[in-house]
Amino acid sequence: MSTKQLAQYTVDLKYSHLAKSTQESAKKCILDWLACCIRGSQEKPAVILQNWVQSIGGHHYSTIFTRQPWQAPSALAALANGAASHSLDNDDLHNASIIHLGTVVVPAALALAEQLGSSGRDLLCSVVAGYEVGARVGEAVNPDSYFFWHTTGTAGTFGSAAAAGKLLNLDVEQTVHCFGSAGTQAAGLWEFLRDGAMSKTLHAGKAALNGILAAQLAQQGFTGAQQILEGPKGFCFAMTDKADLSKLADQLTYDHFKIDDNSFKPYACCKHCHAAINAVLDLCRQHNLSYNDISSIQVKTNAVADNLVNNPCPENEYGCKFSLQYCAAAAARYHKVSVNEFLPDKATDKELRRIMKNVTIIVDPQLDEEYRRNPQKWSADVIIISLNGNTYRKFIEYPKGDPQNPFTYQEAEDKFRVLTHGIYPSEKVEQLITLIANLENLNTLTNAFAFLSLK
Repeated sequence: MSTKQLAQYTVDLKYSHLAKSTQESAKKCILDWLACCIRGSQEKPAVILQNWVQSIGGHHYSTIFTRQPWQAPSALAALANGAASHSLDNDDLHNASIIHLGTVVVPAALALAEQLGSSGRDLLCSVVAGYEVGARVGEAVNPDSYFFWHTTGTAGTFGSAAAAGKLLNLDVEQTVHCFGSAGTQAAGLWEFLRDGAMSKTLHAGKAALNGILAAQLAQQGFTGAQQILEGPKGFCFAMTDKADLSKLADQLTYDHFKIDDNSFKPYACCKHCHAAINAVLDLCRQHNLSYNDISSIQVKTNAVADNLVNNPCPENEYGCKFSLQYCAAAAARYHKVSVNEFLPDKATDKELRRIMKNVTIIVDPQLDEEYRRNPQKWSADVIIISLNGNTYRKFIEYPKGDPQNPFTYQEAEDKFRVLTHGIYPSEKVEQLITLIANLENLNTLTNAFAFLSLK
């Protein structure tokens, strides 16, 4: 009954269930997503998808956030914006489910809310629903599913479907069918990492589009598998033979929400690298270490991180974002790991490459066991040995941005200003920040972003 339980939960969720702290969590997720979308819209994969969407045409309902914003049908806007927001690897992450929920839930919810003329409260409620459903599905299949399947594209599709279904006011039966259609479209394989292909952005964009498609089809009477999650040939058992179905509905209440456990990224790379980056930055700052003081860096981590980001010789920007060796070296070389630290001139720096050769990745059995016991804990133990033989060690239990080491709303606003700088004038950036901060007072999302297109 897990699929129906999640459908019932989605239908029954009300804005009045959301505490002020949860409302702020949702706003922070929307703000962080929008920052990544606006800056990511300039990246090549995003531009290719924007051009494809523009070539199709159709009704102009929903904003595509580029340097010169334009509108498209809601599902196609969700595709373009979802892909753009995932192109920097600077977007949010729900650790336990290993899903970048913002990149699939928010573009679907925002695009559809613009088309429907939904209120800001409707948007916030739909985003909370999307995060809840997406996170629970991800937790049910991970970490084992993650070896082959990019969970943002697979489980994330359920999150976008829940958000879209909520905005369309689907009933329980329709929401079950919505989830059925979402699950049968779920996809996203990790093979693209081997050659740094653009597929990762497509996974997010397609998951956002597919959620809207599934919800709109269900509204018209299109049926889907009614036990898409728990069925013997359903999503969970297709993803892994170790699925934990109890995660789907365990402690399913309106007292605490998965969105309140969300993590945010201060560094523009795979989250599995963040604890090590945090440790290297702390050690360099605390001991006044320069990159030319460093002989070697040792990183102890879990097996999932070793599988995904142990890449000693990345050959392109995407490879660098998924290379723990590169990210640790970049932290030592530049003392920051922002979007700019992955540009070609930085990535080919000789000193950085020298440090990279002396970064060692070790799977620590204790850290691996702790990660499997508590999937929210992505820890790292880092040892730096200097050229003069000194040893410096730092253990990061929760990197900056995790709920236990939180990214404040003010820091989210600051990140927004940094990522959107040079794309929109400062006054429009501040208007966007104010709009998101006051969403609960917005009666309709229709034309809410029209000011971005004005000269």
